[in-house]
Amino acid sequence: MDAPSPRDPALKAVAEHLPVALAPFDARAVPAGLIIVDEVNGFATVGAGPLAPPAPNAQVDRMVAETVRLARDFAGRDRPIAAFLDSHEPGKPEPPYPPHCERGTGQDELVPALAWIETCPQATLIRKDCINGFVGAIVPASGKNEIVAWVNDNRLAAVVVVGICTDICVMDFVLTMLSARNHGLMPTLKDVVVYEPGCATYDLPKATARGLGLPETASHPQAVTHHLGLYFMASRGAVLASEIR
Repeated sequence: MDAPSPRDPALKAVAEHLPVALAPFDARAVPAGLIIVDEVNGFATVGAGPLAPPAPNAQVDRMVAETVRLARDFAGRDRPIAAFLDSHEPGKPEPPYPPHCERGTGQDELVPALAWIETCPQATLIRKDCINGFVGAIVPASGKNEIVAWVNDNRLAAVVVVGICTDICVMDFVLTMLSARNHGLMPTLKDVVVYEPGCATYDLPKATARGLGLPETASHPQAVTHHLGLYFMASRGAVLASEIR
């Protein structure tokens, strides 16, 4: 089915030219795992850092709630979960962003609603120091890729991806994951599924950016950029899901 009709005029214009289609995905029918991207305090807890929402945000709140629901379902069915945690060494910011999610600050820890995953036997936590989780999962000393090993060890046919930001960390990971699948690095993997209600991005309208003394190029309207992330992932072969059964 098509995505819900947008109310935002800018989003409506973009969606008319770059439509996306969502459909239910049945994760019970195949060996499937859940991948959570960067749902840490520094990105999803109000006031927890320079890249965290400054006030409650409906899209972010929905993402966390849907992720918790899915994670409890996957754990209850003894299905594997992998969670990326954006985690940087102090003093090593990730350009062009300010220092954020530095180790030891608490910003790099899972949001409170997901903290239980840390001791969940079905969960594997992967700390990363760059936007792209696939690259961040590479262990420099050995060359082993932890997310590739996780998929292959569990012989997964599908991965369901949720997290933040739809058009940045989620998209970079999904696009690379699709190429790695096509390259034969994960022989059992067929579907890379992006669960739209479980994804979110940040909101920085142009007027707000200007008021903060930032260049207009820093603007990042939430609805439009969320849609663009979905569009580009689908255009590379990702499955966009409206619900996970």
